[in-house]
Amino acid sequence: MHDTESGSQALRRNDPGLHIPEPAFRPGDQPDFSGISLPPAGAVARPSVDIDPSAIRELAFSLIRVLDEGGHARGEWDPQLPADVLIRGLRAMMLTRAYDQRMVRVQRQGKSSFYMKCTGEEAVAVAAALALRRDDMCFPTYRQQGLLLARDWPLIDMMNQVYSNSGDRLKGRQMPVFYSSREAGFFSISGNLGTQYSQAVGWAMASAADGGSRIAAAWIGDGATAEGDFHYALTFASVYQAPVVLNIVNNQWAISSFAGIAGGEQSTFASRGIGFGIPSLRVDGNDFLAVFAVTAWAAERARAGLGPTLIELFTYRADGHSTSDDPTRYRPTTEPSAWPLGDPIERLRDHLVTLGAWSIEQHSTLEQELAEAVRAAGKEAEALGTLKDGPRIPAASFFEQVYKDMPPHLVRQLRESGL
Repeated sequence: MHDTESGSQALRRNDPGLHIPEPAFRPGDQPDFSGISLPPAGAVARPSVDIDPSAIRELAFSLIRVLDEGGHARGEWDPQLPADVLIRGLRAMMLTRAYDQRMVRVQRQGKSSFYMKCTGEEAVAVAAALALRRDDMCFPTYRQQGLLLARDWPLIDMMNQVYSNSGDRLKGRQMPVFYSSREAGFFSISGNLGTQYSQAVGWAMASAADGGSRIAAAWIGDGATAEGDFHYALTFASVYQAPVVLNIVNNQWAISSFAGIAGGEQSTFASRGIGFGIPSLRVDGNDFLAVFAVTAWAAERARAGLGPTLIELFTYRADGHSTSDDPTRYRPTTEPSAWPLGDPIERLRDHLVTLGAWSIEQHSTLEQELAEAVRAAGKEAEALGTLKDGPRIPAASFFEQVYKDMPPHLVRQLRESGL
């Protein structure tokens, strides 16, 4: 009996307990990101696209960076883009931010029900859009509006969707910011974020089976990597060598839960691809050049029939999750400004200035021009209705575009409704 009791007591003393991940900083704390390992810009070598994934395991744990603190491009990953392409990328990111700012204002005015900004993450979508072909199919989540703007999709069409007004092509059937555009290669956004991965892999498999050169690209947040769809998609992508670029946007926060709740404490999110035999890379998501270069590398690999690539974009959600969120309730107010990888727009601006292809004066002028363009588009969209007032989508549209040919029971219900 004595030995048994001693053993039980020993077990109780060594009981590890249940580990509950906690973010490093909470409201009131002074954020300090000095513990994040940031290799110097240009320090990571660029492998050939046909390399065996097992030979580049370390890329899932390092961080690919091109722009240094002085705005200079360094290393083998520098895509050496011409200045006009860089300015195009800068403009698209600035337009995205100006659009976000206006749409949050109108939501606060009660003109729409909901909005989600991508402040601090503009390079994630814009750089990828420029690295992909126009006809490649994108399967985004709700913070990649930059894909549409980089592909010159009309602002007014996006605003109409947010307002669900009489000009909304989707006729109010999607939540605000859940855009959809076949013409722009922008697959319909779903609130069940993990499904975008499965659908992207399936689309890519179909493209390959048809002998096409088009590839798919998908985006998912760090939180959604804990969903089953993420792992199902990686299995199919690996087994069938689907031509797809799978992006994980690790912006540190999934609503009010930090990345550790999804497993970010244990390893990098990029490392999850290693067990599937998928080349997995981790990139500075606030570095436009690095995001472009890694996306182009993955796209070239996919188009060459070499299969999928998993990319973790290490970035930071500088604003709230949505207009329904107050980030000051779960993180310090100074945390966004303390983030060590800076602002993607400012970093690309500074790079262009170092090249002599841009100036602070040109940047200020462009900011004003884009703000005015967004304001003008907003006025035009609001004339077609808002949540508060104006024209409405005809109620009869509820019955339309569900079936190719309206079945008899819907014909009868439409007639009986008197609409």
